[in-house]
Amino acid sequence: MTWEYALIGLVVGIIIGAVAMRFGNSKLRQQQALQYELEKNKAELEEYREELVSHFARSAELLDNMADDYRQIYQHMAKSSSNLLPGMSPDANPFRNRLAESEAGNDQAPVQMPRDYSDGASGLLRGSAKRD
Repeated sequence: MTWEYALIGLVVGIIIGAVAMRFGNSKLRQQQALQYELEKNKAELEEYREELVSHFARSAELLDNMADDYRQIYQHMAKSSSNLLPGMSPDANPFRNRLAESEAGNDQAPVQMPRDYSDGASGLLRGSAKRD
């Protein structure tokens, strides 16, 4: 009978010890609090990223609409000025630099691409080429 009491006491002691360790360990509580804060911050960051993507998508759409409207207004004013003021010289017309009809559908102005090379030797190679 004494070994049964010893075994029951051991089991009860293990259970009480596990409960005491679980609720009494401040580092474990601190770790759980930090884990919760980390998950919360990750969720907030993901929500912020989604808002940012949505904002830039909407901004790009609005800018595209604004560019189209500007292009249409400019073409309208250029056509109207030439129709309503047929005797005006091209230099006096404020819309003399109007867009050609073929360029009207183009979103961007022509861009001069820079070259990625130079015409002659430069830098360190120029000096060594003269010595050889």
